[in-house]
Amino acid sequence: MNWWNRLQKNTLAKFGAILLIFFYFIVILADFVAPYDPYDSQMNGSLLPPTSIHWVAPSGQFIGPHIYPTTQGKTSLETGERKLVVDQTKPTALKLFVAGSEYELFKLTLSLPPQWKEVTIIPGIKLNWHLFGTENKDVKFNILGTDEQGRDQFSRLLYGGRLSMFIGIFGIIITYPIALFIGGISGYFGGIIDKIIMTISEVLMTFPSIYLLVAISGILSTKLTSSQRFLLIVLITSFISWAGLARVIRGQVLSIKEREFVQAARAMGATPIYIIVNHVLPQTASYIIISATLTIPSFIGAEAVLSLIGLGIQQPDPSWGNMLSLASNASILVLQPWLIWPPAILIILTVLAFNLLGDGLRDALDPRNLER
Repeated sequence: MNWWNRLQKNTLAKFGAILLIFFYFIVILADFVAPYDPYDSQMNGSLLPPTSIHWVAPSGQFIGPHIYPTTQGKTSLETGERKLVVDQTKPTALKLFVAGSEYELFKLTLSLPPQWKEVTIIPGIKLNWHLFGTENKDVKFNILGTDEQGRDQFSRLLYGGRLSMFIGIFGIIITYPIALFIGGISGYFGGIIDKIIMTISEVLMTFPSIYLLVAISGILSTKLTSSQRFLLIVLITSFISWAGLARVIRGQVLSIKEREFVQAARAMGATPIYIIVNHVLPQTASYIIISATLTIPSFIGAEAVLSLIGLGIQQPDPSWGNMLSLASNASILVLQPWLIWPPAILIILTVLAFNLLGDGLRDALDPRNLER
């Protein structure tokens, strides 16, 4: 367990791991943590700034954390700013564990082709409790403000994080088994098989990924939902993005197959596939773990870029990428910055956390360190 001790001593890697655990925990519990449905619009509540929390009533009396009903007023013709209408005669207390919209916690569904019928993989637990909210359901607590449709930005950020963060996990689940198997076969058998596989991988590696993603997204049916379209994009690109990893695995297998334990297994009559799966590929595990943590950010970035340019997740479905697409509107960037900074900061922190964890694992699992 020397590698584990070294990883624990790496402060930056620990920070990245803790941050990722926290993010995944929050987005999994988004139904409970988010105070509102991410698709619900508020009456006269478009482009509201983050709700101010008050502790003292206008009379000077301390009444605890509360907010006041806030709606949008008239827009200034000179500056373009929209004045807020705040009713300070109706203080509404903020509470923990309040009743709200119903949801099914931990429910997992999947839309399968060709009919794209929604299939329930894991049934959820029906609840209506939320982590925080207001006593009066008509008064909304928008901790990060609202978007142009009057939807709670914080709730959309949590629900959008589910897709943005799990898209990388889904991508490596498809890509890595393919790369391991093909790279292992290429390196172990060599010869004409190796030449054919490496030629195919070199051809695939010449495809520019971003242009390929744009081309694929453009030919998909418009009848598909945004989540289904992006699922297909990731599925297709995962099947063709194994080439680079397969070449690295091939190189490692070329050296591993000549070691004594592989020769012993071969002498005892083990089949080549058995040797590859049980003796050769496990020796590449440390590299696979490190590579996976450094690959997931690329999938997150791909989702953000495609959604940002309108080819990924489409409104009203939330994702960090399409929430960032509002940055193309200069007036929103200047007058409503609360719509831009939260998803941008979360993408940066998530990618940074994966990179810090990957660097820490690389140092901890370095064979030169394992010998010490």
